[in-house]
Amino acid sequence: MKPKNSIPLPAAETIPDISFELLSQAKDGMVIIDDHNTILYANPAAETLWGYDPGVLAGKPVSELLAASVENSRLPFSMEAPDSTQEPVAGEVTFENRSGDYISAEVSLSAARVGASGRNYRLMMVRGITGAGHRSRVMELQNTVFRSLSSEIQIQDVADMVCREVEVLVPNSVAVLILLDEQNRLRILSGPGMPRRFAAALEEMRLTEADIAALANDLNEATTIVWDSYRSVGISLGLHHCWASAIRTRNGRITGIFALYSRSERNRGEWPAQIVSSCVPFCGVLIEQHEARQHISQLSNFDPLTGFLNRTAVHKVIRSMIGQPGDNHFALYMIDIDRFRDINDALGHINGDGFLKSVSERLKGVSRSNYVLSRSGPNEFLIIVPNTRKEDAVKFATMLHDSVKQPIEIGGNMIVPTLGIGISVFPENGPDGESLLSYAEQAMRHAKRAGLGMTHLARSEDNKAAQDRLLLGSALRESLAKGLLNLHYQPQVDVRNNTLYGVEALSRWNHPTLGNIYPSRFIAVAEETGQIEAIGTWSLERAVQQILEWDAHGVHVPTVAVNLSAGHFRNRNLPGFIARLLNDSKLEPHRLTVEITESVMMTENEDTNMVLQAIRNLGVALSMDDFGTGYSSLSRLPLTEIKIDRSFIMNLEHDANAQAVTTAVIGIGGRLDMTVVTEGVETIRQLDLLCQLGCDVVQGYLFARPMTPDKLEEWIRDGRLAAVLKEAKETSVAIPSGE
Repeated sequence: MKPKNSIPLPAAETIPDISFELLSQAKDGMVIIDDHNTILYANPAAETLWGYDPGVLAGKPVSELLAASVENSRLPFSMEAPDSTQEPVAGEVTFENRSGDYISAEVSLSAARVGASGRNYRLMMVRGITGAGHRSRVMELQNTVFRSLSSEIQIQDVADMVCREVEVLVPNSVAVLILLDEQNRLRILSGPGMPRRFAAALEEMRLTEADIAALANDLNEATTIVWDSYRSVGISLGLHHCWASAIRTRNGRITGIFALYSRSERNRGEWPAQIVSSCVPFCGVLIEQHEARQHISQLSNFDPLTGFLNRTAVHKVIRSMIGQPGDNHFALYMIDIDRFRDINDALGHINGDGFLKSVSERLKGVSRSNYVLSRSGPNEFLIIVPNTRKEDAVKFATMLHDSVKQPIEIGGNMIVPTLGIGISVFPENGPDGESLLSYAEQAMRHAKRAGLGMTHLARSEDNKAAQDRLLLGSALRESLAKGLLNLHYQPQVDVRNNTLYGVEALSRWNHPTLGNIYPSRFIAVAEETGQIEAIGTWSLERAVQQILEWDAHGVHVPTVAVNLSAGHFRNRNLPGFIARLLNDSKLEPHRLTVEITESVMMTENEDTNMVLQAIRNLGVALSMDDFGTGYSSLSRLPLTEIKIDRSFIMNLEHDANAQAVTTAVIGIGGRLDMTVVTEGVETIRQLDLLCQLGCDVVQGYLFARPMTPDKLEEWIRDGRLAAVLKEAKETSVAIPSGE
């Protein structure tokens, strides 16, 4: 029997009864359309999907079904007059049914010539995407988020992608991901479609403790916070409904809110709320990643005591300022606090830090908002003043001197600080940051030699850096050829079991006529003169040979760490060289560690990543040196070890901030399953604190200075490590017994 909701066809074109029964009982919507785009037949499944009563659709134009499709009725296929030669087409359509709910469906359209008259008809098959289908799309979004977080994609871009994808899942909506900062203020991380006025209103909100407690008790209370108080504003901007949930970490802390606003006046049922609920877990992971990256950035770029940029960060700023187009001028001020060592020695490091902080606040007080301030050394500061020419540079130095004239009370003492200030100017004092810093440092030293509270403006004749580079560069090349460089080794102690963890290999140069030359001096010259890779290659060969010599003498050194510069990691032949070195020496790969400097992070590219991964694949360990002083991408680099820079340990005994930063770095290393090595340990108290904080490995003068191979062998044989640890345990509460 033919269904009642069909238009009778001519006798010659009658569809067999069995075909109608099959169409009528099909679970998917079936719609037959003639060559005038009129609906001849719609089965019960199609009527239910669109919300029509039985028999109503027959005779209606098909455009009436699809006119309410979202995105301005754009369809994935054409509804022009049918052509029997047309290939079947399919796509996904989201439309609004008669109840006002959004329906997502997979639609396919096929054409055929039917009957003796050869008229063209089309069959439209419609399959509604069920809740399970929607959940599958949310899972796909979740997987995309996790893949993105493990890649180089910025957190902001991942958050934007989440909001855009959710807005596709719930058409005619606006998604927003909101952070809760340390002051309990709302901060929008992403909300591309959010009206600015509404976003500004949300960011003016500061949650009370009662608000936080309510969110912790019921995550859905977020809707009350981000909607009820702003409903009238939202409606005036075209937002009519809101679904929101708070985001809570595993330890119960509320970190943010994910909200979805609808531009439609009709309530869209449960699906938007389900979307929000499903997105909250991976939005929480996204926020955790955002906070972790922000924390690492803070550690990497800022001095914990003053809040100023650290040395590495300010170097990046200088390079950026030099690269600006146009008639660019700026002055660089290198500032040293006179007699600061006396203050430290007389009053102690805690008071010394307080004095430094007071001076830094005064320097900041006379600096404008566009000035760049950095703490470049224990008692040195850098200030960069834009748009300043040579003739005006000294004026600001006078202001700096005046700013510190008033006494500072430290430890019950009234101390009047004075400054030694050296000034270099771009471009007069060099085309690059290294030259500017060199000129400023030479000028500062000239000012210090002249007396207390003096200023010196750099002059070409004061700076001998160029001549120094020429002289040292030539001498270094000759010394490399004659084998006059050597390696010294500083022990690293595993405080988890009080054993020798390994040693760090450090280059030393004693020239026949120039004498002992500090590594910081000749390594910089080697980098500038293109000899640094030769030094690195020699260091690797010599370190491997030394391990074998120690083994032959019955002295076991577990591993040797060798520093390589950024240039090495742009060389794709480096992994092959290391592999041949290990193979020829029959040395186990884990006994060699390659240390990466912060400059590797700054020049990171595809070649660098490939070389690092290839080295790690050999079984050789990778350590990042001086962690905390430069940019880092810990999560995506194949590191096994990070080293906390000695600058963080200088004031560890007396400075709660230094302890907090060190704790954070150790925690980051632990979460990333990396060994944390701390350099610069000089006192038992520092060792005790590091053990309490959970540090893995330490090195420093407390145990030994860098030594020749023979001296290290003697140090091991004489049990010097055990002697130091025995003394340390007698005054320590945290150093393990090692038993």
